[in-house]
Amino acid sequence: MAERTGGRRLSGIALGATLALVGLVPVLSLVVQAAADEWRAPAPWPQRLGTRGVEVAFSDTTGAIAAIQGSLVVGVATTHIAIAIVWPAARLIGERGAARTRIVWLALALPLLVPPFAIGSGLAEWLIRFGIADSYSALVIAHLVPVVPYVVLVLASAFTPDLRALEEVAEVHGAGPLTRIRLVTLPAIGPTLAVAALLGFLVSWSQYGLSLAVGGGTPMLPLLLVPFVDTDPQVAAVLALVFLAPTLLALLVTARVLAGARSARLAAPPI
Repeated sequence: MAERTGGRRLSGIALGATLALVGLVPVLSLVVQAAADEWRAPAPWPQRLGTRGVEVAFSDTTGAIAAIQGSLVVGVATTHIAIAIVWPAARLIGERGAARTRIVWLALALPLLVPPFAIGSGLAEWLIRFGIADSYSALVIAHLVPVVPYVVLVLASAFTPDLRALEEVAEVHGAGPLTRIRLVTLPAIGPTLAVAALLGFLVSWSQYGLSLAVGGGTPMLPLLLVPFVDTDPQVAAVLALVFLAPTLLALLVTARVLAGARSARLAAPPI
């Protein structure tokens, strides 16, 4: 039995190390490309390293700072609005179960089946009619289309019958609606809410087609990155690392949040 347990642990460690290596290799290749001031084929390594890529990427003429700020503003605003919008729907879906809400899930998934640029092209006409085209408001509205389904999917898993029972106990003891949300609901769904917010932000952060169709030249990081792929790979690598930074940070934060939640469950006394 001990040998089997040890073998499983070694297999798990080997699998984890393999997955980590597979995930790190592309990132490391971007780091090398970003630092390669001179890299001529067929040499396997750069002939000269330097900081030219960073200097060009963040120069005044490139507009990287404005693009990063634009992506951050749109991503944060979209995430907050999405959570506020989907909270009642996620609660209803979570409490009723997936079997009774299949039509709702299908309706939420439909926008994800359409190419983002096609959705953006359809929205652009209406945004022009309302006079908010080519603005951050237009981008937030457009980004809500792909963000909302993901946020609902994650957040619905937090609204379980056990949470409803805890809220009813608090209500019996005289806790009002705001008190129940502050002392019962938010602490119970905190880890799931954090994951939903991070996922929603990353979906918004990575939108290229929607931003291209609706933004009308509003500076956004994906729109700035793509042209450099052909014209200057070194600058493209620098911007790609900036583009990946929130994803890596989100993975670290999510892992810590989930690990903390698991430790809390294990430390909790049995009922």
